[in-house]
Amino acid sequence: MNLPDSIFTISSPEAFKKLSLKVFAYQYYNVPVYKNFCDFLKKNPTNVTNIFEIPFLPIQFFKTHKILSKEKESKKIFTSSGTTGKNTSKHYIADLFLYQKSFITTFTSFFGSIQQYAILGLLPSYLEKGDSSLVYMVDTLIKKSNNKQSGFYLHNYNELIDKLHFLEKNKQKTLLIGVSYALLDLIEKQNFKLQHTIVMETGGMKGRRKEMVKEELHHVLKKGFGVTTIYSEYGMTELLSQAYSKGEGVFTSPPWMKILTRDTNDALNYVTGKTGGINVIDLANLYSCAFIATQDLGKKIDADSFKILGRFDTADIRGCNLLIE
Repeated sequence: MNLPDSIFTISSPEAFKKLSLKVFAYQYYNVPVYKNFCDFLKKNPTNVTNIFEIPFLPIQFFKTHKILSKEKESKKIFTSSGTTGKNTSKHYIADLFLYQKSFITTFTSFFGSIQQYAILGLLPSYLEKGDSSLVYMVDTLIKKSNNKQSGFYLHNYNELIDKLHFLEKNKQKTLLIGVSYALLDLIEKQNFKLQHTIVMETGGMKGRRKEMVKEELHHVLKKGFGVTTIYSEYGMTELLSQAYSKGEGVFTSPPWMKILTRDTNDALNYVTGKTGGINVIDLANLYSCAFIATQDLGKKIDADSFKILGRFDTADIRGCNLLIE
């Protein structure tokens, strides 16, 4: 079985389980940091038989260790925005094709052909930092849209306002993807009544504004943009896949990405039907780590959909911290 080719052909839960176990075995033998973590938990390919037994690496390891297959060399390094003032996460990428295949396939399955859209990126904090996986994704989508109206905006809000009015007047299907604080900045300058534009927030105030709960944020954005729905993207530096929400805060993941919810007091046990810590299986992370315990809190809706409800504060990540120590 060719692992890279198999990732994007998953067609059933059983196929996902089988491939997850194969990826686990590959990463156990080839990613030294992950092997050490698994050995600490006394888990290896001989005694792991289902995805609930696979160890999930605490996401903080991406700030302190180089997580990369010993068979591969890094072709690019994505770094997190680092707005908290702490060390930034670094994701060493051995195969950019896997990332491109992941986000292009997911985008088209959710939204249709990229070429039908003008794509506008309002991502100032990411553009300023550089080496952002989100900027890389949006830049690729902009190029593949083949639309001369597509492009990035930094702080040139007046130009973006004119562009949105122009695209609306011409009834051009448009995707405006922006970091939350910048979208709020935009609607403080101008209210809209958008009929041909999808507004998608990527989450986070990045230290520029007071954090808001999703419901409040979406209420303000819907009013300011004159739309009935705010879309959302769930992704991060440490992942090569994204989940999307078309409203109501319910995210759906692609077939090669799965969300599990761990007990908030015991990182090695799982909960169903209630709030838990988000564990992500992202099989596109073939050459780093596909099994990550995040600091997000969420709830599973069904096998393929979930809600994000918040984040652990530093006092609450007991289970992960104990494993790191």
